[in-house]
Amino acid sequence: MDRRGPFRCGSWRPPIVKFCVLASGSSGNAALLATATTRILVDAGLSLRELTRRLAAIGEQPETLSAIVVTHEHSDHIAGLTRLARYLAHRNVKAPVFFTHRTAAAIDWNGHPPPLETFQAGARFPVGDIEVQSFTIPHDAADPVGFCFQTQGLKIAVATDLGYLTESVKYHLRGAHMLLLESNHDLEMLKVGPYPWSVKQRVMSRVGHLSNDSMRDFLLHDFDASTGHLILGHLSEQNNHPEIVRMMATEALGRRGLPTRFEIASQKQPTGVFEY
Repeated sequence: MDRRGPFRCGSWRPPIVKFCVLASGSSGNAALLATATTRILVDAGLSLRELTRRLAAIGEQPETLSAIVVTHEHSDHIAGLTRLARYLAHRNVKAPVFFTHRTAAAIDWNGHPPPLETFQAGARFPVGDIEVQSFTIPHDAADPVGFCFQTQGLKIAVATDLGYLTESVKYHLRGAHMLLLESNHDLEMLKVGPYPWSVKQRVMSRVGHLSNDSMRDFLLHDFDASTGHLILGHLSEQNNHPEIVRMMATEALGRRGLPTRFEIASQKQPTGVFEY
């Protein structure tokens, strides 16, 4: 698959669902899920200008957003949120921002919060024709969550920024047609890398980030064989390399004989547009 272009399942018919990771990494995260009538932005860690540029690259624009859902309050996931919300409000675009109650309370809005819709971690709620299922993930944030999106008979799951894969997380990832999963760091690169020891301990902890080894173990033992597409994301620029991730994922999927298509998300450019 050409990572710069679209990939379509069943190109004989128009796509009913599109998914694209616009950016993934410690400098900013965002992804777009779209149907014919609904568009959800997952996280808003890019500047408004950069978000607009990357959306335009896949034929989209901010003004068509139906909602923004946020995994947690760390800056690489919400850095562009306030500006984006104001931009949409000035254009009378009704695109509420969905947070857990505790995540919303952890953010300093300087007296000007965007239109908020809060929910309890684990809740399910509709956005247009997309059903959103939240689930708790282990990360050092106020109340971090992952998401499963179900629409048109398809399930797309997002699980990044988690120290390890709990049994609950594994349960929620089952049956996904597409999965965005973290593969943040190579343990040896992290140990000898430039981070202070306190940061290394945080990254390796059970509320830190998922290592390549943990990703590989999941693919070997718990990855649902029915998942047709896998995106590996949130790679550390200092403590990982795409080719290491590619090698480990290829080896794990090969050992199970799975034909799963996978792509590695980048900080610098969007993935291909996955169309179903």
